[in-house]
Amino acid sequence: MKRYIVMIMATALTGAATMAQETYENANLARPELNGTARYVGMGGAMEALGADISVIGTNPAGIGLFRHSQATVSFGFVSQGGGATSFYDAKKTNASFDQVGLVWALQTGDNSFLNVAFNYTKERNFDYILSAAGGLEGASQANMTYNKWNTGLLGRYSDTYSQLDYMYMDQFLSDDDDFYDFQGDKYQMNRGQTGYIGRYDFNISGNLGGRVFLGLTVGIHDVHYEAYSQYSETALSGDVSQVMVEDSRYITGTGFDIKAGIIFRPIEESPFRIGLSVSSPVFYNLETSNVSRLSVYEGDARQTDYYTTSSEYYEFRLNTPWKFGASLGHTVGDYLAIGASYEYQDYSSLDTRIKSGLDDWGNQESSSDRTMNNHTATTLKGVSTVKLGLEVKPQDDLALRVGFNYQSAMYDKGGYKDTTLDSPGTYYQSSSDFTNWEETYRITAGLGYKWGGFGMDLAYQYSTTQGQFCPFVDGASYSGGELINYGDAVKVDEKRHQLLLTLGYTF
Repeated sequence: MKRYIVMIMATALTGAATMAQETYENANLARPELNGTARYVGMGGAMEALGADISVIGTNPAGIGLFRHSQATVSFGFVSQGGGATSFYDAKKTNASFDQVGLVWALQTGDNSFLNVAFNYTKERNFDYILSAAGGLEGASQANMTYNKWNTGLLGRYSDTYSQLDYMYMDQFLSDDDDFYDFQGDKYQMNRGQTGYIGRYDFNISGNLGGRVFLGLTVGIHDVHYEAYSQYSETALSGDVSQVMVEDSRYITGTGFDIKAGIIFRPIEESPFRIGLSVSSPVFYNLETSNVSRLSVYEGDARQTDYYTTSSEYYEFRLNTPWKFGASLGHTVGDYLAIGASYEYQDYSSLDTRIKSGLDDWGNQESSSDRTMNNHTATTLKGVSTVKLGLEVKPQDDLALRVGFNYQSAMYDKGGYKDTTLDSPGTYYQSSSDFTNWEETYRITAGLGYKWGGFGMDLAYQYSTTQGQFCPFVDGASYSGGELINYGDAVKVDEKRHQLLLTLGYTF
């Protein structure tokens, strides 16, 4: 019987043609960050109405229309994780980073009119992070999570609720007489190192009408490179099996595109005060993912070489991120003071996980929304508000001092969890059951700039901090009297990041 069940699951895992991805994996790809030129970062990103910095190409494209001269910039620096291990697998605590390179070409078309074109590359998402978490189990375990799915009829030939984890645990713990080995966990330990980035390539055209209204349009291409390796282990309360370890390597690559439009206007002709509005379409991602997983059994301190199971998967899927809307204010006083404030909103509960299907009559790839997973996303994620404040002071013409503040509300609902019982293609691929509900993100920034002739140099420092609740699994199949009976303790984790950024520029 054990061989029959395992054959069914192995065939289903390798033969499924329609695939989608799970809520928490998708949210990790869509999670926003602050990056760009040192001037933009130093002011907390609050430059959407002030404009004339190439980084606004991706937030309010109209800001490129405020350039009066052509400019080329390049940015790089270091990113360091606060606290935690120095390294794990290929992930390191401190990494050099190439963050931006771009060009604005300003073309004067009238006495006070310009038509500008621009290109910019930005590292919009830096995945470098080492996660370490440990907690108690009090008899709970991942093995029991799979058993409870089996016992309640959620694992079967025609069910979509099994995952790669279920396949490996059933191979190890389901005996020939259909008895599931009772593995009672004592403690768990999770270590994960992730690396990679999402690069964004923006192409912009913008201009102004009479020096009071500025319009801009940007088309962006997003390039995804994600890699992670994790080791999750559970020690036993008692018995011959002392420990179970799941190792997982996952890769995600692909591309996406979006369109952004913006407007900036000065409501009072005699005043430099300006208002900005912007909208960004979803990023339409076409992605592929692969993984290799291994479940090992230990007796004492020794790994039992005859008792392990491996699983691997590759598939393609689509993902559409939410629309983004922005409003901003900007004001300057002479040539020595600039003040900016911005607000952005994205409703991540509308993140659209999509299943790729066949080709249409014209040979184009078709896809449809994974309704079950999207319903889970709607209850797990929520709308995110981003507030940016920035100030630049010039004590002399060639020197600028900057400070900024950036706040993002929580993307995750506190009661959200990774549900491995969903009847969804997004459950097939799952090779890990852990999840983290990240809370608000706070960023404090500072910087300075110096110019000599057409050359400029800007330096910025960014400190960001986010706390979250890590949980190894939530067993949605085992309720007793409305209460979870197989549950791994949630523990606090944090993500603290220091960034030092240098931008070199030339205006001509």
